[in-house]
Amino acid sequence: MMQKPVGALLLTLAATPLAASDFQLQWPLDCSLGETCHIQQYVDHGPGPRVQDYQCNPLTYNGHKGTDFVIPFLREVAAGVAIKAAAPGEVLATRNEMPDTYATEENAESLKGRECGNGVVLRHADGWETQYCHMKQGSVRVQKGDQVKAGTQLGEVGLSGKTQFPHLHLSLRHHGEVVDPFAPQGVENCPSNAGTEAAHAPGSTLWADPLPYQPGGFLGSGFNTAVPDFRAIKSGDAALSRLSPTAQGLVFWAYAYGGRRADRIRLSITGPTGLFSVHEITLERNQAQFFRASGKRLRNKTWPQGTYQGMAVLMRGDEEIDRITQEILIY
Repeated sequence: MMQKPVGALLLTLAATPLAASDFQLQWPLDCSLGETCHIQQYVDHGPGPRVQDYQCNPLTYNGHKGTDFVIPFLREVAAGVAIKAAAPGEVLATRNEMPDTYATEENAESLKGRECGNGVVLRHADGWETQYCHMKQGSVRVQKGDQVKAGTQLGEVGLSGKTQFPHLHLSLRHHGEVVDPFAPQGVENCPSNAGTEAAHAPGSTLWADPLPYQPGGFLGSGFNTAVPDFRAIKSGDAALSRLSPTAQGLVFWAYAYGGRRADRIRLSITGPTGLFSVHEITLERNQAQFFRASGKRLRNKTWPQGTYQGMAVLMRGDEEIDRITQEILIY
């Protein structure tokens, strides 16, 4: 079972700036940031009920005390995505037996006190600790007391504990207090209308290689014969490799994170005869993860055969946040 350090997730963010430190974090996952994984949520710096990440944006939630590195599809979890030690240290605690399953109202009671799921806590020099949560059941490779180097595989990304998507939740603590590795000195004077430039000192980071900030974007996209179920999208089973000329419908979907109220998703499909469809949808609320889909039903006997390309563009005001494209053959 996970030892006492799990409770440290309930501690508040460090209230005083940290002194200069040689402590640094290495990239903790076997994935490519912005391509096969994304940072969906950061440490919450907002006072009281206000929600603000280190860039003064709402890419977090109230009281969040870590960084969430998201793997888009469950099929990738099945294949195995390695979690690595971000710094050298000693294994302080582990848990490895919890099942990989979505958190629901039905299993909420069984997750109390074990919200981290399967995981590892490492103790580093000078009072630093890192905690790695939501690992795949049975994947933890280390034991209490082991000495590990930075880059040592600790386990794999999973869906254990209190979570709705596969990811690594990485928490950093210094003498028991939560520290945001992206802004170890803290964040001050965020404007009330979050979304403007960051208030922390430029270049302030504990990452050995500074990580780029992406304020939302796309996790994946694909085609189907109808609007797919969200579970099918999250599993990785919603994208078809080809369609028949007599398919009942032609639908393009896009899966995204970090959506904000009033964001616009523009979905378009072009085919052998030119523009096939275009549809713009406005988000009515902030959403950590979401998908939108658009297309047409078959009204003639067959679809024109050839290559179809779908494109999704995420707009925030006049700014393009991200875009993604996907192709499919109809033959």
